[in-house]
Amino acid sequence: MNRTFIIAVGIVFAALTAIFFYMKTAAPDFRFNVMMGANILMLTLSTASYFMVTQQIKNRPQAFIRGVYSGTFLKLFVCMASVMLYVMINKKDIHKPTLFVLFGIYAVYSVVETTILSKMARVK
Repeated sequence: MNRTFIIAVGIVFAALTAIFFYMKTAAPDFRFNVMMGANILMLTLSTASYFMVTQQIKNRPQAFIRGVYSGTFLKLFVCMASVMLYVMINKKDIHKPTLFVLFGIYAVYSVVETTILSKMARVK
C-alpha cells in the first residue's frame, strides 16, 4: 500500500475520532456511536476503494477514472444505505445535525482519497 495514502487516511481517521470524542462531551445531542461507526465504515471503504483503483492502474493506467468512479459509487451507495438504515431505526428520534456530520465524513474521505489517488495516477 502506498505510504502516503495510509498516512493521509490515518490522519483523517484520527482527526475525526478526536473531533467526535470532543463532541461527545461538548455536544451530547450528537449520536457518538453513529458518527464513529460511519468513520470506521468510511475508513474501510476508502481502503477497499484504494485497492480497486490500484488494481485498475496496474492493469491499464488509462482505467484510473473507472476505478475512481467505481470506488466513489461504492462509498456513496453504502453511505446512502447506512443513512436509510439509521433513519428507519430512529424514525421518531432522528438528530438531523448528525446526518449532516455523516455527509461531511463522506466528503472529507472522498476529497482526500481522490486527491491522493490522482497524484498516484500521474506518477505512473
